[in-house]
Amino acid sequence: MNSKLIALPVVLGTAALAAAGALAQETTVVELAGRTHFHGIALDRADPERLLLATHHGLYEVRIDGAARRISRTADDLMGFAPHPGERDRFFSSGHPATGGNLGFLESRDGGRSWTRLADGVGGPVDFHQMAVSMADPNVITGVYRIVQRSVDGGRTWHAVGPPPDGLIALAASAKDREVLYAATRQGVLRSADGGRSWTTTGAPHGTATAIHVTGDGTIYAFLAGTGMMRAAEPGADWRPAAIGLGGELVIHLVIDPADANRMAAVTYDPATRMQAVAVSDDGGLTWTTLGRDPPSGHQH
Repeated sequence: MNSKLIALPVVLGTAALAAAGALAQETTVVELAGRTHFHGIALDRADPERLLLATHHGLYEVRIDGAARRISRTADDLMGFAPHPGERDRFFSSGHPATGGNLGFLESRDGGRSWTRLADGVGGPVDFHQMAVSMADPNVITGVYRIVQRSVDGGRTWHAVGPPPDGLIALAASAKDREVLYAATRQGVLRSADGGRSWTTTGAPHGTATAIHVTGDGTIYAFLAGTGMMRAAEPGADWRPAAIGLGGELVIHLVIDPADANRMAAVTYDPATRMQAVAVSDDGGLTWTTLGRDPPSGHQH
């Protein structure tokens, strides 16, 4: 597998940065896909027509009709973006300020409009590209910056855990056990039962896993390049194909509504065009609408 198909660039050249500075606050998701990179996605649990998209140039509100509007007060690069599992307007992130450097660990309590640095992290300010918030205990947050780091007080203090698994792409936390993590890696799907200190295989098919997500009932979803979406019940011993089809595109971020498992959103990546897109489904992944490309009611991909 060509690593360039998975590892999207996170640093823009001077010309691209100049163009990014002109990104309008009112735009479309298709235009955004051509001018920035998507680093995370969340569903608005109270508004089925609204998504939140963390990008290289701030946090955007995206509507089902494809319209997009920047809602963060800054155009900072938001990486490791994750919603709080129980509070609608609370989010966590990391990344880079628009002026350069690292942001440390950030929290927003107003839906992503403003952000507060809670901590620098270990060896920071950190730039967590992978981060997971435990559903079993939301005070337990894991991030990766050079090493696996862990907080047990909601991100205010951090301690070193150990080296990350080789080829790490994404992290997800268990819905049932605060010590359990899942990792999407170039070697497949791995599991840690000790907060990230050690990792074992899960029995998922071999191959590069580009996305991983755990639902509130303990269902693990993993997208594997060349295989497609797979799912298993925690702890992940019996993997089966999930009825989620997105053509030849890779899923690089997946989110599922904790109140309705049929409602999903994904950031996809087309290896042929090297373009990202945002797709939504309201029937458990059987059919999809690609925002800005398909009619909102079409649910075709």
